[in-house]
Amino acid sequence: MTDLLIIPIIKMLVIFGVCLFFVAYTTWIERKALGHFQLRYGPMRVGYHGLLQPLADAVKNFFKEEVVPDNADRAVFLMAPVISISFAVMLLAVIPFGPAMTIFGKRIDLYLANPSIGILFILGLATIGSYGTILGGWSSGNKYGYMGGLRASAMIISYELSLAFAVLSIIMVTGSFSLVDMVAAQQHFWDWNIFREPVAFLVFMISGIAELNRTPFDMPEAESELCCGYNIEYSSMKFSLFFLAEYTHLFVFASLVTTLFLGGWHGPVLPGLVWFFVKTFAVIFVCIWIRATIPRLRYDKVMKLEWKFLLPVALANVIATGVVVALLG
Repeated sequence: MTDLLIIPIIKMLVIFGVCLFFVAYTTWIERKALGHFQLRYGPMRVGYHGLLQPLADAVKNFFKEEVVPDNADRAVFLMAPVISISFAVMLLAVIPFGPAMTIFGKRIDLYLANPSIGILFILGLATIGSYGTILGGWSSGNKYGYMGGLRASAMIISYELSLAFAVLSIIMVTGSFSLVDMVAAQQHFWDWNIFREPVAFLVFMISGIAELNRTPFDMPEAESELCCGYNIEYSSMKFSLFFLAEYTHLFVFASLVTTLFLGGWHGPVLPGLVWFFVKTFAVIFVCIWIRATIPRLRYDKVMKLEWKFLLPVALANVIATGVVVALLG
């Protein structure tokens, strides 16, 4: 009984601690990568090549003044960043980080839970977590924040459809909703879903980047247009929670791409856990590369890309996948 209680708690603390560390240094990686892409250095002053910059930023934000606008809905305003970070962290519970390990004679699975509907759990919590962004913009009492919240809601509703259809293709190919089963079905390199479902991979990547509100789809923020959008009135740790949630979602998204399309922890020579993080950070680097390369799209172009291109392509891919699976089955 003790093991049933203690081991999940230890797993939860380890997963949260590792995620917090990687999320903090993903910000450093992004700033350094963008710097080199743009022929500049990025952070250099705090620690060797700015390695302590994430810690310095955390301390700075912790001691900044907390401000709540007079015309804000105070309860919702304070709750919005908590919703964002809470549901972002909960997504980590079903990510399979590697094969089972034996520690002190006990078999330890490198995930917190393996529900039979794991991918639906991910999609559901990701949708609920996006309400933090929407409520943050609406509750701030600022017209720019309100506009950023509206843009966020429109984008989330739109791009979730093509994202779900891309996932549906993988479910049809693997025959399971469990993320662990999906990794098991990609044991060999030639079985990776990126080769079996290349259209679903491209749709998932584009839709996922849009869901993350990252360039070229960062309409909810759009600093050059909306003075930082939905989080304009947030400061100190409340702003940090939004920032932490954004990069946690990036880490979860890259983990999902690894799990669904890149064979999860499978790979030669190196341990499975190492392969998982190598693939995950390769996906994160691609997201950073896209941010450095492609300028922000116009808002109507963002909507047209989803409704007139991505959604029909994703739907056609589901139909084609269904026909192939039925004929081969």
